[in-house]
Amino acid sequence: QVQLVESGGRLVQAGGSLRLSCAASGRTFGSYAMCWFRQAPGKEREFVAAISWSGGSTNYAESVKGRFTISRDNAKNTVYLQMNSLKPEDTGVYYCAAGFLEIATPPKARQFTTWGQGTQVTVSS
Repeated sequence: QVQLVESGGRLVQAGGSLRLSCAASGRTFGSYAMCWFRQAPGKEREFVAAISWSGGSTNYAESVKGRFTISRDNAKNTVYLQMNSLKPEDTGVYYCAAGFLEIATPPKARQFTTWGQGTQVTVSS
């Protein structure tokens, strides 16, 4: 099983960009599909983006399509989330998750048991 540590979250103005990273420990990272979720105060954790174990397939929430890009570097055991044109509604704690699952349809949070601790993203208007 891998352990995950997110980083890169901070306060940014609307229209700005951030790149989040999720570093994984363990030699099996390249076998996992990886996802980013986010959770705003008082709301449920929601799917943001997913990438297959090879990096050949991706999936995005409609709200972030065209603005966010998920990628991975299996040699570095790291998955990234490049976030551009940020909006105040993107504010929340961003979590990465690892799992053995298909990503053709947006995964649900309940499908994952391996999570990072989260990184706070705050977008000011």
